[in-house]
Amino acid sequence: MDGKTLARTAAVIFVAAAVTAAALGMSRKENNPAGKGAHTSAGLMPNLLRDGLRRCQVLGEAALRDDGCARLWAAQRDRFLGLKQPSGRSIVEPDAPDAALHEAP
Repeated sequence: MDGKTLARTAAVIFVAAAVTAAALGMSRKENNPAGKGAHTSAGLMPNLLRDGLRRCQVLGEAALRDDGCARLWAAQRDRFLGLKQPSGRSIVEPDAPDAALHEAP
């Protein structure tokens, strides 16, 4: 058997397996009771963090001076970084003045 024929045979077998797997997946019955499922998940529940971040986005530059937006950004940052305890810092407050950068040599 040459290389082209072997590749074509493998491709046909792969497509047949994919079609079979798709048919089996579509024929399965869901075990979820009526009224329960993905449509009642947290995706439809109001997400206060997301809604607050949208509000800050609409505020634009004024959000930089808004304490609520600073708290939301800190909460989002902690959530993104996977921190268990909120950092308690906001992005508006600098860590410490960089006096060393402004000193003359």
